[in-house]
Amino acid sequence: MPYSHLNDYPADVRERAARIRLACFDVDGTLTDGRLYFDGEGNELKAFHVHDGQGLALLRKVGITVAFVTARSGAVAQRRAADLGIEEVHIGVRDKLACVRDIATRLGLTMEQVSFMGDDLADLRVMLQAGFAVAPSDAHRWVGERVHWRTASRAGHGAAREFCDLLLAAQGHAERLLAEVTRVEGERVEGNA
Repeated sequence: MPYSHLNDYPADVRERAARIRLACFDVDGTLTDGRLYFDGEGNELKAFHVHDGQGLALLRKVGITVAFVTARSGAVAQRRAADLGIEEVHIGVRDKLACVRDIATRLGLTMEQVSFMGDDLADLRVMLQAGFAVAPSDAHRWVGERVHWRTASRAGHGAAREFCDLLLAAQGHAERLLAEVTRVEGERVEGNA
């Protein structure tokens, strides 16, 4: 059964999603709900959604590079990236646009092949240059008004997964990935030998 929701998106959103080879994500307010927790000893705590993690892993599986680009310093984002096998982790970044341009250049990509998902002013410069700028539904209004697409889900509650699913579907991977997880042992998946 084909991924039935792809045609729910406007044509320009599908076209932008089809070009992406590098998917960059802010962390706080994008991969988390934006709230910061500190324990009695000052250690920072954050909650990440497992659905978002699965989406990021699926992007990597199909060859899309995933990068975390965050202004906050701290070990939590680094730990989450390590859990997911993400190698492009940039913590304490003051100039996100320069950072993302550097990653794209190293990978031999143009900014048209880059997406950035963010939620607030620190993300806006890079989002205005990215080929596909995406914000969670609860992003700050000034940012949400300037992106190519906003998710229906809130940050830290599946917004990144919604974006990942769009990229996977627009690039023709959704059906194969679904077939891989639903096949019965011994069946052949179309396209695999």
